[in-house]
Amino acid sequence: MARIAGVDLPRNKRACISLTYIFGIGNSTALNILDKAGVDSDKKVVDFTDEDITNIRREIGEITVEGELRSEIQMNIKRLMDIGCYRGIRHRKGLPLRGQTTKNNARTRKGRRKTVANKKKATK
Repeated sequence: MARIAGVDLPRNKRACISLTYIFGIGNSTALNILDKAGVDSDKKVVDFTDEDITNIRREIGEITVEGELRSEIQMNIKRLMDIGCYRGIRHRKGLPLRGQTTKNNARTRKGRRKTVANKKKATK
């Protein structure tokens, strides 16, 4: 069982796919890491030697991943809210921040709000 950056990598998957289970590592980053570590990207995690795992750990150590990356993202969002910029205000209100329309859509970001039926006014 290969455990890298606090994540158990799936054993029966290829190396380039299994590295993407680590938060902050995508396809292209995984391929770059494997190239620098000198490990074949088609090799399965089960077939890793101790030397391969050590080389991969060393390469991942140079990148911000997992908990450190999550806290950095949260700090960036908090900074935007503190300075009161447009994106920070949208974060605070829970609305979409990248220019999406909110008249009909944005249910995921706004939340599901229940509509209240109008009462009919008494006629004279």
